Parts: sequence; C-alpha cells; structure tokens
Amino acid sequence: MARKPADQSVNREDIIVAAADVLYRNGYEATTMKDIAAEVNLTAASLYHHFRNKDTLLLAVLEGGLEVVIEQIEPVANSNKTNVEKLTEMIRLHIYYVTQNTAVGAAMVFEIRPLLNFRVPPRNGNQFGGSDYDEFLDRRDRFFKRRAYFEELFVRVIEDGVKKGEFRQVDPKIFTKTMVGANNWVAVWYKEGGRLSGDQVARMIAENFVWSLQPYRSASLP
Repeated sequence: MARKPADQSVNREDIIVAAADVLYRNGYEATTMKDIAAEVNLTAASLYHHFRNKDTLLLAVLEGGLEVVIEQIEPVANSNKTNVEKLTEMIRLHIYYVTQNTAVGAAMVFEIRPLLNFRVPPRNGNQFGGSDYDEFLDRRDRFFKRRAYFEELFVRVIEDGVKKGEFRQVDPKIFTKTMVGANNWVAVWYKEGGRLSGDQVARMIAENFVWSLQPYRSASLP
C-alpha cells in the first residue's frame, strides 16, 4: 500500500497512539521516525510535518496519558469522600487507565529517562530549528511539573488520612512513589483477555494498597 503524502494528513492523535505502540515494541533507542510513519501509513517525510522528531513524539505520548489520568483522579482527590474512599478510587482509576492503554503506561515506566536525560543532538539533522528547541524544553519542564502534581494529589490524600487516623503512619511521598511505580508497571505485565479484566486488576490492587495503610498494621518491620 502506498504511503500517504503530506497533504493527506492523518489525525494527530492517531500518530501519538502509533508512536506509543512502536515505542512499546521497540523501545526508545531502537525506534525511528520511519517506524512510526509506517504504523500510520505515512511517509517519513510527511510525519515530520506533524512532529519535528522522535523526542517531541515521545513527549506528546507522555503528556497525553498523564493529562487523561489527572482529569480522572483530580475530582476524586478534591471530593468530600473519606480518604480511604478517595485513595481507593484514585488507584483504581489510574490502574484501569493503564490496563486500557498499556503502551502509554509502559512509556511511563521505560521512556521517562530518555526524556529526562535529553541532550541537544548534533547540529546537523537535529530537526530542531531556533525556538523549537526552547519550546521543547519548556514543554518537557511543564510535563515533569504536571507529573509532580499528579503524585502530589495522592500525597495530600495520604497525608490527610494519616492526620485523621484513617491510615497508619507512613512517609506519604515514599509510599506514593512506590505505589505509582507499581501502578504504571501493570502495563508491562497485564494482558488483555487474561484471567482478570482490567477493572478487576485495578480494584484488587487498590484494595491491597489501601489495606496496607490500615492503622492496625502499625507494627514496625524488623
């Protein structure tokens, strides 16, 4: 099948989904713009009309996934529910999204480091022109601030739960980082059509994490 030229553009979201899928299969280092273009039946040259390079595509994948989850859990975190109810629902929503978007979830696990360690490529062929590079760095910084905000939503709920005696004494930031990492890792091992549905997995893990915070489990580990 012939590749589409630039004037037959595909939907931007289709390209982002395709990029997530290719990154999931190949990893960041092995993925090329040509691979992503082929996934949506575009020429590589046409793809550059939509995204400057692989780095901007990776950032778009991560931005999109993060914003969807924030939109889902933020109202729960700010609701009048108990902290037990809040945390249970927030974890469930996060994991369920991951099970329905495993490529994006895996990117949150494996592809954060390339973005964090991004360095200016050689002048020839870097596909960044003038202000484009500065804009990319600004977007990257905004993404990491949003990711910190995402984690902070969990931290606030856990802190308040500890204060009110709903949860045992823990370090809310460490607990959150451990939990969020485990939630994202579900994307690595979850298989659609397996023994449990995405919703069942999400509910089970949410119950386990919230149970681990119950005050009666306050004994110190050896």
